Amino acid sequence: MSQSAQQHIEPSAKEMRLVIGASSVGTVFEWYDFFIYGTLGAILSKTFFPTGNATLEMLLFWLVFAVGFGFRPLGAVLFGYLGDKLGRKYTFLVTVTLMGVATAGVGLIPSAASIGYWAPAIVILLRILQGLALGGEYGGAAIYVAEHSAFAKRGYHTSYIQASVVGGFVLSLAVVLGCKAVMSTETWNDWGWRVPFLLSILLLAISLWMRFKLSESPVFQAMKEEGELAGNPFVESFTYPGNKRRIFIALFGIAAGLTVIWYTAMFSGLSFLKSAMHIEDTAAELIVGLAALLGMGFFIYFGSLSDRIGRKKPIVIGYALTLLLLFPTYWFIGAVAKDPAQQTAIEWTLRGPDCTYQPFAAKQESRCGKLMADFAGAGVPYTLETSDRLELVAAGKGVIALDDLALDDAKARKAEIEKRAGQTVFNFAKHTPSLGQAALILAGLLLLMALSGATYGPVAALLAEMFPPKVRYSSMSIPYHIGTGYFGGFLPFIASYIVARSGDPYSGLWYTWVVVLIAFLVSWWGLPDGKPRDFADDAT
Repeated sequence: MSQSAQQHIEPSAKEMRLVIGASSVGTVFEWYDFFIYGTLGAILSKTFFPTGNATLEMLLFWLVFAVGFGFRPLGAVLFGYLGDKLGRKYTFLVTVTLMGVATAGVGLIPSAASIGYWAPAIVILLRILQGLALGGEYGGAAIYVAEHSAFAKRGYHTSYIQASVVGGFVLSLAVVLGCKAVMSTETWNDWGWRVPFLLSILLLAISLWMRFKLSESPVFQAMKEEGELAGNPFVESFTYPGNKRRIFIALFGIAAGLTVIWYTAMFSGLSFLKSAMHIEDTAAELIVGLAALLGMGFFIYFGSLSDRIGRKKPIVIGYALTLLLLFPTYWFIGAVAKDPAQQTAIEWTLRGPDCTYQPFAAKQESRCGKLMADFAGAGVPYTLETSDRLELVAAGKGVIALDDLALDDAKARKAEIEKRAGQTVFNFAKHTPSLGQAALILAGLLLLMALSGATYGPVAALLAEMFPPKVRYSSMSIPYHIGTGYFGGFLPFIASYIVARSGDPYSGLWYTWVVVLIAFLVSWWGLPDGKPRDFADDAT
């Protein structure tokens, strides 16, 4: 690329505020559209995937959630191609429109009770469209801001795009809480949950209004004027000298690691509080939403810090601290989040033959498997042992024989087990944590958000600097969305499956830990040391 095409024309402070504001607001809205599905998991799983098995319903829900992520790489290829050929601005106008329309559509789908299998089929189709749109959105917004920014402030300016991803999650929780506050429980469960999806039309209108005010990226304009646009951006992303190595580092050293930390902090945190800790839904959403809102500051701080100390240090240190602190932080949250009435809850051991769990079965075949589903669905931890007889062992209280238990109805089976145990086993009432408990849970979540900010905040600037401008949209979008789409998108499903199989509510964290370990090793090896530098053919 010629020097003139690479030259940066710095916009005025007012223009830069518009660039950051319009790009960030659009990103907030687009991620709101994507996250609203995950935020309403408890209702949507029953509305679109009713099986009578709470664990299976949630597994199917998270699997369809992952479908949207699975199509993000295809969206990255498609819209990356368009972004490198037609321009940054018009491409992310298309992506935000597609996302808004697909999200509003979810709010219009009749329940499975009304139209049967057509309901989940339509949900899957709309999730695919959402995934395609999101695959083009992030790269466009991040590159657009990076290519307008003064080099010394690129990490700071692009960190607003990173924080906007969290902003979408915060907005989704805020809208849900607002709707629940003005509706009765019956109204909310009946049809009120559809309102957050339908609001996407309003958010889409605001986003388009702001983004139409933007001009094209100066870097893209210069390349277009000089005839230096890529012939086939997708192909050239893999043939440009050194790009395969850069894509490998971006995928396994950056995208995969930062995504699992962020999802473990927020999505897994919310699910953990609601299920395993039996915290009342609204209270859990308020705590997690506040943690996300406050945690956005970490993304901006570490993005700005990376302008001074380099992109590699915050990311690598953040990975290392995550490996050390992930389990202790969750143990801490679990210890302080329990209902005081359950602080001396019994430790259960399930013994029996054929204790295997089938994640996609509507009903477990073995009696032991049925009990595993009961415990996992209620968020009750247990230890599993092999035995010739089906027994439930209560620590300090002896053995409860279950060989004669032949009840197929889950509700009746749970009631009979609680009768034999002489205490509550499954049907714990939801509790609202005290102010002190909420503050400690918030502190734990903020620590996780700080780790997420360290690994996520500098990334938009880093990815823009890693790849040549002529194929930048494609080259950074493809590995980013493969990493976030597959390693991150399947995290809730994989973690839920591990917990169901093991009976340990913390066991799903091992998936996050292993992915972060890989990311730590790759980023330590592959990312360049020293101060930030713009792309050069001899750069990493």
